[in-house]
Amino acid sequence: MISLRQHAISLVAVFLALALGLFLGSGFVGDRVNSLTGASRDRIGDLETERDQLNEQLNAANSFDAAIAPRLITGALRGQSVLVVTSPNAAETDVDAVKESLSTAGARFAGQVALTDDLVADENAEQLRTIVDQTIPAGTTLRAELTDSGGRAGDLLGALLLSPEGQASAAPGDIRLGLEALREGGFVAAADNAVSAADLVVVVTGDSLGDDAGARGQLMARLAAAMAARAQGGVLVGRSGSASGGSPIAVVRSDPALGNAVSTVDNVDQQTGLITTVLTLAEEAEGQTGAYGTGAGAQAITVGAGPGPAA
Repeated sequence: MISLRQHAISLVAVFLALALGLFLGSGFVGDRVNSLTGASRDRIGDLETERDQLNEQLNAANSFDAAIAPRLITGALRGQSVLVVTSPNAAETDVDAVKESLSTAGARFAGQVALTDDLVADENAEQLRTIVDQTIPAGTTLRAELTDSGGRAGDLLGALLLSPEGQASAAPGDIRLGLEALREGGFVAAADNAVSAADLVVVVTGDSLGDDAGARGQLMARLAAAMAARAQGGVLVGRSGSASGGSPIAVVRSDPALGNAVSTVDNVDQQTGLITTVLTLAEEAEGQTGAYGTGAGAQAITVGAGPGPAA
């Protein structure tokens, strides 16, 4: 039987070969076809055939992932409750796919909190700071070292909605009042009656964060890490390409303190990434943190697959 590790390595090889095939079969070569004859034309034809074959293999690999996913993740999160937090640029298809994977894994869905542009862009930092200070649950102290907006907002959301094993979560009234204050301030969108305390958290981001991507990436990274620190564990996920530049995942992977607080998965738009998200949450519940996917800074393509190529 093909192991997950063998399949993951094969999938990486397919992606690399596909990238080469697409380049060689692109307009860069097409513009020069008219100047080539004989063996050169035959070679181009061979490369185009190879590209088509690689596309077929990639489609087959995706179909394989979809077929085997239930066997890999069913029951992996049984007995765990998971909160889903989304950035403003998160793709709805990715969020829905994450929720479906959590359900297949046996997790209880604790609700979804959608962050707004006002929070991520840090446009009203003073107002946010006031709301945070006024809605700290009784008996709870936010960490003094978290003075930035992302870390402070994440710490509050974590205190309201997440509970590490053996500790009581915030009272339902505190959760309702805290979310209502943040929603009225324009910082989150959440249905109070549909959100409850959870053991684990998944923070879903998208691709581009706009013109101020660096600052937004820092804020999202610190928010995700602060929330995960309040829970049994958490994972920050994004779609293919989300580990580059000043993205939240790139920020986490470049900062050891953040990387030790929250795991990352950089290909959640692929079936492999969805499987990895579930396996990573199960790993987080056991106190282990990792960086997975195909982007810069990934330790491996998935949990248990071994080290990937150096980025």
